[in-house]
Amino acid sequence: MDKKINLELLDNIQFIYELALAKLELQSFGESLIIKNGFREFGLKLKNDYTKIDLKKRLAYFKAVDGENTDYYELQKYNQTKSVNQYLTHWIYPYKGKFHPQMIRALINIIGLGKGQTLLDPFVGSGTAILEAQLLGINSIGIDISSLCVLISKVKTQSLDKIDIIKKYRNNYIHQGDLFSSRIKRKVQEEEVNNFYKIAEMIAHSDQKRRGKNFESSYYQNIDKMLLSLEDFKKAKDKLKIVLGETKVLQEDARNLKIKSNSIDGIITSPPYSIALNYVSNDSHSLQALGYDLNKIKEDFIGVRGTGFEKFDLYENDMQKAYSEMYRVLKKNSYCVVIIGNVTYDGQEVDTTQQVIDFCGKLGFKTIKKIDKIIFGLYNVMQKEYILIFQKG
Repeated sequence: MDKKINLELLDNIQFIYELALAKLELQSFGESLIIKNGFREFGLKLKNDYTKIDLKKRLAYFKAVDGENTDYYELQKYNQTKSVNQYLTHWIYPYKGKFHPQMIRALINIIGLGKGQTLLDPFVGSGTAILEAQLLGINSIGIDISSLCVLISKVKTQSLDKIDIIKKYRNNYIHQGDLFSSRIKRKVQEEEVNNFYKIAEMIAHSDQKRRGKNFESSYYQNIDKMLLSLEDFKKAKDKLKIVLGETKVLQEDARNLKIKSNSIDGIITSPPYSIALNYVSNDSHSLQALGYDLNKIKEDFIGVRGTGFEKFDLYENDMQKAYSEMYRVLKKNSYCVVIIGNVTYDGQEVDTTQQVIDFCGKLGFKTIKKIDKIIFGLYNVMQKEYILIFQKG
């Protein structure tokens, strides 16, 4: 294709790492790239196997393609929050350390994943990566040791098909001290329905503990807001003619994946920052409400076991097992993206980023890119992250 496509960057793109990712995702679709108007506009000659429609459907950092709005620009409008990046069901549950969905979409493009292929996130957290893969028509597997993370990720990606029955039971899930002893629970067979109302309760527990909100009023507000987000999801899917990818969410251990070797097309993940952020204590209110003994389950969480500097040895050993498993399940020549940052413990910074690069190199991963990512926000544990792109040799 000789014709050059003109592209306009989204208005809210302002950081260097965003521009770096925007350029990389364009290069994954094009053969030649022209930068115009101070990095706000681009010209692109497409590779033979891509079309303008592909760009509109997939691009993350761009507002328009030849004057026509991208899907991502339109998706941001289906939003029940004040945050531009918490559209559709992305906002559900206030999970610390969430991925930036726009960044994930760009990384999926950069590593070249397409429909029919499978993305793995072995530390799925709140499900951002698998939701973005789903919106791009890419199949995904999300794995986490945390039952709460599995629950959140399932609700975000698997509630849409059950929206009618979820709405039907809206007035039957009544808070009576123990929410799940409500009179209707035993009559509902669909896991997705029970999961939906469980997460509404977990958000209410969080609102009560962290914001001092009334539990019951917060619970019903969450239900209604979540239902509106599902309605948004349905409208966006229909309007943009989105064919959703299949998602599978499993409570398993990243150190021992039950996945066939050389079967995964791409990996995007962020290892737990448990040394700096204790995920068990941070979400203790929700985990306890789900019936878990915190002292027992913390032994299963990477980075939570041990005390003092013993934590670092345990964390490093656990993560080496996880990276080895990621290498094993990934197809040859495919890409693995790790978003990670150095942590500071007792005033000492640990160069975990270089440790990851060195160990993954020994496994056989080739480091393709290392992109600096500055983190902004009052509640961020770390102020700088790195996006590491590896290729399995």
